[in-house]
Amino acid sequence: MQPSEVKALLESRVDGCAFYIQGEGCNFQVIAVGEAFEGLTPVKRQQLVYGALSDEIASGALHAISIKTYTPAQWESAPENVG
Repeated sequence: MQPSEVKALLESRVDGCAFYIQGEGCNFQVIAVGEAFEGLTPVKRQQLVYGALSDEIASGALHAISIKTYTPAQWESAPENVG
């Protein structure tokens, strides 16, 4: 899979979030930013993103995924936010 494919899948399955994807093949790093994470525990945030990719993970199309999640307010001061 390509990063653009992973981004398209996530955008179609998780409303109200922006996704920044890096990686190639079946190994990706996902940064997700959205109001959907407000009030959720870190585990629930991870589950939200993993759940959106469960079919691809089960099939082996995606293998290793690291996920970082932020609310828009958290994203303002996140080290990954260089834009």
